[in-house]
Amino acid sequence: MFAHDIGDVVRAGTLEGQVVLVTGGGSGLGTSFARRLAVDGAHVVVGDVNESGAGQVASEIGGEAAVFDVTDSAAFDAVVDRVVAHHGRIDVLINNAGIAPPPDPERTQISFANQALRMEGRLTELTPIDATVSLTDDAWHRMMNVHVSGTFYGTRAALRHMTPQRSGSIVNISSIMGLRPAAGAPHYCAAKAAIIALTKSTAQEVAPFGVRINAVCPGWIDTPLLAPMDPLALAGIQMQIPMGRLGRPEELAEVVRFLAGPESSYCVGDVFAASGGWV
Repeated sequence: MFAHDIGDVVRAGTLEGQVVLVTGGGSGLGTSFARRLAVDGAHVVVGDVNESGAGQVASEIGGEAAVFDVTDSAAFDAVVDRVVAHHGRIDVLINNAGIAPPPDPERTQISFANQALRMEGRLTELTPIDATVSLTDDAWHRMMNVHVSGTFYGTRAALRHMTPQRSGSIVNISSIMGLRPAAGAPHYCAAKAAIIALTKSTAQEVAPFGVRINAVCPGWIDTPLLAPMDPLALAGIQMQIPMGRLGRPEELAEVVRFLAGPESSYCVGDVFAASGGWV
């Protein structure tokens, strides 16, 4: 009987007729998520602040675009309400929109120099990178607003419909930096860790009502967000990844697809790292 039940879940794995909203869907990981979900028949609403990017992806996959900023709670509410009014439901929300800290070449060079000194045991000669003391209020709040507030606003807006309909899946995109914080980006690490806590708290609340909330923690993935990074720094990162390479957006899309669909029916408040062995 158990095997039969599992088989039914797998056969029911298509997303045909499901209504999905992907934030940050106009580029990078979000585009890969939107494409993958559309392949299995979902109608995907591509949310992004970039009208051109959202429109291009929506046109490609036969979905629709929603141009809005996830830090605007009223705008997020309006988009979700409009989706439900038009389609009668919302089945999946992928809270993916995010930003990365801007590159700092000087700090990168200091870090390289410090690593060399560490290898020689010359710890008293290390130079502080001052990532925390130089972090501005604006940079801190911007990072928190996009990642934490944006994820909260989306989750709240979706649950207003998912809980009454007694079904739904929310996938929050965190980061390995939320699991294994590193020096140099305290605001990014804190924001991504907060997403994990938010995921677990809300998941416990709504699980009895047929709504599942889970998180994915991508490792170093080959997306435009890495383009500004110093090539030597990126090479150093790749050397630390046990698989020896960056991840591909399509690989992360498979994890998100699993959590969006019924195959992950027993996953509630779970956190999935896809890091090539980093964590």
